Amino acid sequence: MKGYVNTSVENVSIDTDVIAQYAGTVAVECFGIVGMASVNVKDGLVKLLKKEYITHGINVSVYDNKLILDFHVIVAYGVSIMAVSDNLINNVKYKVEEFTGLNIEKINIYVEGVRVID
Repeated sequence: MKGYVNTSVENVSIDTDVIAQYAGTVAVECFGIVGMASVNVKDGLVKLLKKEYITHGINVSVYDNKLILDFHVIVAYGVSIMAVSDNLINNVKYKVEEFTGLNIEKINIYVEGVRVID
């Protein structure tokens, strides 16, 4: 699935993997986010993804040329999940909309784990 930006000269298509990569980079820069998570449905195990696999913790859907983003994250121990979520939503919404030219309809955040950071 792709998002499309219409300009006066041409149409630009943006692959959802590109959007996921950018959104993931923005997300891990947010205060309180340790990283993206991968959940093994069969075993129910959650693992912290390495930077090169960051897109595995993000699902990007496009409906009526609007984005829906699902983030599976691991948060830092001792931080307010609501504060971290609000920060993530605000940063991602602003930066992804600026980057793509597409509107974000919804951002879902799934906190999959908590980690103590050194």
